[in-house]
Amino acid sequence: MASTTLLIVLVVVVGMVAVPAMATDHLVGDDQGWKLDFNYTAWAATKEFHVGDKLIFKYKKEVHNVYKADQAAFQSCTPSNDITPITSGNDVIPLTTTGKKWYICGVGKHCEKGMKLAINVLPEFGSPSPSPSSPNGPAAPSAASWIAPDSKFVALIVAAFAMFVAIMN
Repeated sequence: MASTTLLIVLVVVVGMVAVPAMATDHLVGDDQGWKLDFNYTAWAATKEFHVGDKLIFKYKKEVHNVYKADQAAFQSCTPSNDITPITSGNDVIPLTTTGKKWYICGVGKHCEKGMKLAINVLPEFGSPSPSPSSPNGPAAPSAASWIAPDSKFVALIVAAFAMFVAIMN
């Protein structure tokens, strides 16, 4: 009985540690896709984007497109002349670097009507985050940093507790 419980605990713990390390495919707009009359700012606010993830823009071909943009093009809704739009209707954009990313629809006034997406891409899961530094050296850890431990630490604590319970039974 204890060995079965221990095996179950190990499978759960491995799943807890491995799942966050997997890349995510983000269907832009979820089941609505890339279209007019959708709040992409609110949509993006509910997501976390990491290096290794992919954005998938689904839309009716020849009705919309996707331009990668810089901040100025995003704000002015003016695609750059040296950027070719993506037009397949099922566009997959891998997120390969951290930082702000901007995308707009270059058809008519679609961008002005809200067909624009701004995201912030975080480092890949499991990679160390760069720590902010000041001119006087690295910043001290936040006093509240213990409140949100990383998933590996939580998995370790859960595994240790589960093994303790399994041994005691």
